Amino acid sequence: MPDFQKQTVQWFPGHMAKTRRQIKESLPLVDCVTELLDARVPLASRNPELDTLTQRKPRIVLLNKCDMADEATTRQWIDWFASHGQAAIAVDCRSGKGLNLYHPLVKKVLAEKIRANAEKGMAGRALRVMVVGIPNTGKSSFINRMAKKSRAVVADRPGVTRHNQWFAIGNGIELLDTPGVLWPKFDDPEVGNKLAFIGSVKDEIMDSETMACRLLEVLKKDYAPLLCERYKLTADDLLTDAYTVLEHIGRKRGMLMRGGEIDTERAAIMLLDEYRAGKLGRISFEKPEE
Repeated sequence: MPDFQKQTVQWFPGHMAKTRRQIKESLPLVDCVTELLDARVPLASRNPELDTLTQRKPRIVLLNKCDMADEATTRQWIDWFASHGQAAIAVDCRSGKGLNLYHPLVKKVLAEKIRANAEKGMAGRALRVMVVGIPNTGKSSFINRMAKKSRAVVADRPGVTRHNQWFAIGNGIELLDTPGVLWPKFDDPEVGNKLAFIGSVKDEIMDSETMACRLLEVLKKDYAPLLCERYKLTADDLLTDAYTVLEHIGRKRGMLMRGGEIDTERAAIMLLDEYRAGKLGRISFEKPEE
């Protein structure tokens, strides 16, 4: 049985310095920032440096992939962000669910800016929004959906890095897509685990059985009924350690090798694939602090 408690996710991309510079250079050109987060792991899927980088710009949070997250928990997160001064909505950028709320939310968040523009004789001036997010949170899907198939590119603005792109999305709103990406900090090993569960970290970085066992530990604790229903397990089956539960799942699915030994690697890959496909149900790995 592998020791799945000791192995840690190691992931140290080297792009953050460039991204910091791009955000800093572009901030004077925008009125607010839209941050894409994964609704299943809102804290693990954000870069904590963004608070400093955005320099008090109004922030809109999109909790993407909401159809895969626990609905009640997502509602709690929306309230949590509101209590921290950030407007948040639950969306699914692939299907477009919830995105009809985006335009009016931008107008609401920037109501003061709209009034100030009118007083300066610039009524109707486009509202400019920077879009940020770590890999795999849906930044590109959001921009593609909002800009529609035309991906209407707005003319370059003076002083903008030539790789930055502006997209008109209607209702007097323009989105700035920066080529740089934010990366989460892995100071807390749990952040790496959560991002590995949802597929934001390449599976090659960690042994599949280790990852599956860590996922099972969470599911046993918080979503035991879903686990039992999907894999025909009993409450007693879950009283054992995670690796033994993985063996139970492999046996139930007939994943046996020559000699009757259970193919736990195959079972682990299947478990991870089925979770990420939403077949276990709506699952969130983080809840707001009380």
